Amino acid sequence: MSEQQALPADMRNLSAAASTVAKQQISLRLVRILVGVLLIAFATFAIFASIDGLSTQMRGALSVFTATLIAWTVMDLPETPVALAGALALVLSGAVGERALFAALGSEIVVLMLAAFVIGAVLKQTGLAERCASRMLAPFQAVQGIFWATTGAIFLTAFLVPSTSARAAILMPIFLSLSAAIGRPTVTRGLALLFPSVILLSAAASLTGAGAHLVAAEAIRRVSGQSVDFATWALLSAPFALVSSLIACGLILFVFLNTEDRKALMTHGQGASKAFSNRDKTILAVVGATVALWASGSLHGVGLPIVALVGALVVASKSISGITFKAALKGVEWNLLLFLAATLVIGEALLETGAAKLVVDRVMATFQGSVAPAAWVLIAFAATVSALAHIVITSRTARATVLIPALALPLADLGVNPAAMILVVTLGSGFCQTLMVSAKPVTLFGGMEPPAFSAVDLLWLSALLFVPFVALLGAFAIFAWPLLGIRL
Repeated sequence: MSEQQALPADMRNLSAAASTVAKQQISLRLVRILVGVLLIAFATFAIFASIDGLSTQMRGALSVFTATLIAWTVMDLPETPVALAGALALVLSGAVGERALFAALGSEIVVLMLAAFVIGAVLKQTGLAERCASRMLAPFQAVQGIFWATTGAIFLTAFLVPSTSARAAILMPIFLSLSAAIGRPTVTRGLALLFPSVILLSAAASLTGAGAHLVAAEAIRRVSGQSVDFATWALLSAPFALVSSLIACGLILFVFLNTEDRKALMTHGQGASKAFSNRDKTILAVVGATVALWASGSLHGVGLPIVALVGALVVASKSISGITFKAALKGVEWNLLLFLAATLVIGEALLETGAAKLVVDRVMATFQGSVAPAAWVLIAFAATVSALAHIVITSRTARATVLIPALALPLADLGVNPAAMILVVTLGSGFCQTLMVSAKPVTLFGGMEPPAFSAVDLLWLSALLFVPFVALLGAFAIFAWPLLGIRL
C-alpha cells in the first residue's frame, strides 16, 4: 500500500484540495504573466511605431514606465526587482546615463531615509518607542479614552520612524499588551483595525513618513520651483493626517464597538510607570534635537540628510545608546531604499527626456475647445482616483511615481497649481487599507493567529472611511492650503 493510500480518506481529500488550489494559483499566475507580457509588447510597439514626434530617449522612458506599471499591476511582480530592472533598462537604452543611476543610489533622499532608518532602529531595539507610547496611554483607563490616546501616540511616531511597516513592528507589543489587559474580543478587533489604519493615515504628517513624500517633494521642486522642507510638509500635511486618523478612530469606536465596550476599564501594568534611565533620556534628547533641526532647516541652512546623518551617528553610538552603528544598520529596510532609488531614476527619465511634458501636452490637446472643469472638480477627481489606486498598485512609492506624471501633471495643465495637484495625489495614495494585502501594517495585524479581524471588517471600515477621507483631502486642498501658500 502506498503512503498516499495509507492516509485517512479525509486527509487524502484535504491533500487533493490543497493540490488543486495550488495548481489553480500557478495557472492564474502564468495567465497574468502571459497577459502582462503581451500588453508590454503591444505598448512598446505602439510607442515606437505608432506615436509620432518622440525622440528615442522619450520612447525608451515611456516604454520602461509602461512596462513597470504593467509588471506591478497586471503581472503582480515584486516592486523592487521590477523598479531596478526598469532603471537598468533606461540606462541600457540610453534614456538616462549611468551617472543618473548611481546618483539616485546616493541621492539626498536615499541618504535621508537611510539615516532615519538607523534612528528608528535604535528606538526599536532599545524599546523606547514602546515605553513612550505606554507612558502616553498610562493616564487613560476607559477603552474610549485609550483609543483616542493611542491614535495620538501613533500619530507622533510618524515623525520618528520612516517606514509604516517598521512602525507596525514597533507598535505591535503595545497592541498585544492593551489587548491582553482589556480582555474583550470586540475591543481586540477594534484595536487591530485601529493600529494599521492610523499608522497608514498618520504617515502623511511627515516628509520622512513615506518614500512617496520625498518623491513628491522633488517633483514639486522640479515643476514649480517651490521647495518643500520638513517643516513645510508638516505644516501642509500634519493637520490632514491628524484629522483623518481621528476620523478613523471615531468610526472604529462607534461602528465596531458597543457602548459597553467603549466604557470598559483596564489596568495598566508597572511598565507604563517605569522611569526613564539616563541613557533613555539622552537618546530622546538626540532624537528630539534631530527632529527640531529638521523642522528649522530654513533657519540654519543645513540640509535634512546632513542633520539625519549626524543624528544617526550620535544615537547609534555604543556610548550613547548601547547599540553599535553596525547593529543599527540591520534595521534598515534596504529593499525600500533600492526601490526608492530606482523609482527616482524612472521619474527622472520621464522629466529629463521631456516624455512627461509630451504626454501632458497630448492629453491636453484632446480638451482643446472644451470648457475646463472647475478646480474643485479636478481636485475631487484626483483625490478619488489616487485613493483607489492602492487596489492595483500596492506600493505607496510606486503609486506616487505613477500618479504624479500620469494623473497630477495632466490635470494640473487644465488650470490647477501643479504643486497642489501633486500633494493631492500623493496624500490620496496614502489611503491603502481596503484589502489584507494593500499594505504591510494591515497584513501584519490581520495575519495574527487567531485572526483579530476579518477581510469583511477591513472592507467595511474602508468603505466607511473612503468618502470622509476624499472629502477631507479636497477641503484641505481648496480651503486650507491656499492660506499656507499652495494656491489652486
